[in-house]
Amino acid sequence: MIDIKIKVKRNKDGKIGVLVSFNCHSEKFDSNYERNKFFRGLYGWKQVIKKKESTYEYRRDGLLNEVPYIKVDSSVFIVALKEMDKVIRYMKEWEDKIDYKVFRVLLDQEKYNKLKNKGKEIKIE
Repeated sequence: MIDIKIKVKRNKDGKIGVLVSFNCHSEKFDSNYERNKFFRGLYGWKQVIKKKESTYEYRRDGLLNEVPYIKVDSSVFIVALKEMDKVIRYMKEWEDKIDYKVFRVLLDQEKYNKLKNKGKEIKIE
């Protein structure tokens, strides 16, 4: 048995964030189009239009382009507590096809400040 101890510093300067984890149930979506609609609505997408000899690219925003977030994993991200209502409203629209959970997390001041970079994904190192 491996014994792993993790020390957590309690810091009065920490700010509350919300960790959001979701799981899609592909079989509950009517089609791949509908499943893609969920992901595009959340993350946004790049639209490419080809006309004759020209190619036009457009960035279409999703919810997380409006809400600063820290990406933790492919279906896990952290947002500031004040932005949580927007995320919950979006997840509730899809709750018959996805499962989602939210957890409050304490962020150090540096990571919390990064959440103020509106509309940008922040990498944790």
